[in-house]
Amino acid sequence: SNLQLYSTGKKCDILQDMNRHLEAVLKEERALKKMLLKPKCQESLPIEATYHKCIVELLTEAATFIEKLESHLQTVRSISQIPTLIKNMDIALSRTELLLVELEELTEEIWKWRKVQKEVY
Repeated sequence: SNLQLYSTGKKCDILQDMNRHLEAVLKEERALKKMLLKPKCQESLPIEATYHKCIVELLTEAATFIEKLESHLQTVRSISQIPTLIKNMDIALSRTELLLVELEELTEEIWKWRKVQKEVY
């Protein structure tokens, strides 16, 4: 029975420790959410004057990168569609070649017809 009480007490201690840990995590999470929601423009980081030009250039580069990022992502997404596009192009090319052959045959028929018309007149 003493062993059972000891075991139950130990489990209780472990649960209390876990509870304290979870409370600390939740408290940190709330603090973090508050920080993230607070507008950053109210705070300014002290940057030495010699680095101001570099910071402006860095921010410009960052803005350009973000603008181009969507375009690059779109390009990456379209890579998976390339095999289908090539297949469609092959089909279109085959149809074009077929039409070309038919056009050549039709042209030949027209020349023959014109020749016959000239002979008649």
